[in-house]
Amino acid sequence: MIGIRGAIAEVSNTSEDIISSTKELFIKILETNSLEVNKIISVLFTTTHDLTDAFPAKAIRELGYTSISAIDTLAPNVKNDLKGCIRVLVHYDDEITFQHVYLGEAKNLRPDR
Repeated sequence: MIGIRGAIAEVSNTSEDIISSTKELFIKILETNSLEVNKIISVLFTTTHDLTDAFPAKAIRELGYTSISAIDTLAPNVKNDLKGCIRVLVHYDDEITFQHVYLGEAKNLRPDR
């Protein structure tokens, strides 16, 4: 099993932006890593404290992935963290070469990626 990380930042606190940004991030992770959905064990989303209008996990349901176990939680409230940041950890049941995905201002979280 492996864990694939990703994040997107500068998301606005609207239900529409949270859901569309999460969809963009999740689809990019799937495409970049050529993931088979049936091998996804679970997905963990965290949001910064300023994102309160929607649950990111709702986005993967809207994409039709209703068999994937997903949960949302708050990221630690760290001083000087990015604003409007959604982070994700995808647990995947295979040993593949993978790439983490950082979009928007979240690229600043991992300049080595």
